[in-house]
Amino acid sequence: MLADKLRKSVLQSAIQGKLTEQLATDDNVEDLLQAIEEEKELLIKEKKIKKQKPLPEIIEDEIPFAIPENWKWVRLGDISYKIVDGDHNPPTGEKEKTPYIMASSTNIGNERLINLEKVRYLSEENFIKCNKRTLVKKDDILFSSVGSIGSVIVYNEDYKLTFQRSVTVIGTRINSYYLRIVLLSPYCQFIFKTQSSGTAQKGFYIRQVNNLLIPLPPLAEQKRIVEKLDNVLANIDELKVNEEKLFILQKNFPDKLKKSILQSAIQGKLTEQLATDDNVEDLLQAIKEEKERLIKEKKIKKQKPLPEITEEEIPFTIPENWKWVRLDDICVYLQRGKSPIYSDIKKYPVVSQKCNQWSGFTLEPAKYLAPEVLEKYADERYLKKHDILINSTGLGTVGRVCLFKTDSKYPIVVADSHVTVVRSTRLISEIYIKYFLSSPHIQDNIEDMCSGSTKQKELALNTIKNLLVALPPLAEQKRIVEKLDKLLADIEELKI
Repeated sequence: MLADKLRKSVLQSAIQGKLTEQLATDDNVEDLLQAIEEEKELLIKEKKIKKQKPLPEIIEDEIPFAIPENWKWVRLGDISYKIVDGDHNPPTGEKEKTPYIMASSTNIGNERLINLEKVRYLSEENFIKCNKRTLVKKDDILFSSVGSIGSVIVYNEDYKLTFQRSVTVIGTRINSYYLRIVLLSPYCQFIFKTQSSGTAQKGFYIRQVNNLLIPLPPLAEQKRIVEKLDNVLANIDELKVNEEKLFILQKNFPDKLKKSILQSAIQGKLTEQLATDDNVEDLLQAIKEEKERLIKEKKIKKQKPLPEITEEEIPFTIPENWKWVRLDDICVYLQRGKSPIYSDIKKYPVVSQKCNQWSGFTLEPAKYLAPEVLEKYADERYLKKHDILINSTGLGTVGRVCLFKTDSKYPIVVADSHVTVVRSTRLISEIYIKYFLSSPHIQDNIEDMCSGSTKQKELALNTIKNLLVALPPLAEQKRIVEKLDKLLADIEELKI
């Protein structure tokens, strides 16, 4: 995202002295270093801190980039009076909450402590013992140094707080917020990423923290950098929020557009109604005659009469040359699959819910029917090209619709009991029916159509049979399908 790139660029510019003006009135950075050294000597004398081992001299080859003349490269240990990690052998936590918290690197967020519901609670005795090591104070730097390395905050809260080894506490006499900027910069984050070591968990350890090179400006400029970045980063944060909103809009837009187009299509708003189209009543009469013929030839069974469609049932207005029908009225077969007996013999695939995806049909997750039970399956249960498959059970999958695609490898394929097979008459477009069943009118109301518990929603066979379908003349069905095929393919190209 642009905001993330901009944030990195601004942080890097700040620590290179390119974000603020260097003023002749600023104190000399050498004076600052001298003051820090004197203060550390005083603390050593007062036995408040231990004397540190001298750190290596900075050599030219170590310096990663140029800084202004009135700045100076220093090691972090030279400008800190405390660099210490948390307890290496933390005590067992208390079962009940206490005021005494032991945090880890997972609690170090971007700006503040996070996930405080996931901490170790200590007894007062254990807290006192552990806290002798870190003694965190306000304005100390908290650095996640093991595991998720690189998060940095300035501590400004009032918790009774100590740490596990994964957190390093840094006490410094320079501006803590400026030091946080340095540690969050691409320069330091790259070092943390590339120079961390360890097997089970990577770590950037105390010696490395002490030796870390820091570009040090005078105190006055440190303050200007912090103030400038506060404003700039606030604007970048706002940009990031807007980018994220835009990303969500872009991500969701194709699906919303798809829904809108599908709904328009089934309401007759996507295509033109032509006077040359055959009358839909003639189509319905032809379907009735075809079904009567197939019943007479014993190719299909006689269906039970369906209820008349009432005015109250009609969900929306359709063109005058369309007609509302029940789904079973335009089908020659509409039935749930059977509960199968499975086999390792990969001869007769059984279509399950997993085979029926919004992305299309696949036999890849299918299991296989035991050959010896095939004789118990009537021919009508063998899936045919362009059968419509509807997932009929299970929250999250119920209502999913696709077209069955034949596979020459498997001449016989059947469905299991969680899938309903919808075989429309060949006098209408089965693809139009598939689009209708995929529309928001159906899909947004699936749960209301279902029965059963939350986890095991059931779309009853009778409910599917009685679904209302807005039926246009065949010629318009074909125009709708042609237009939808093209538009939905274009929409797929829009997806992020």
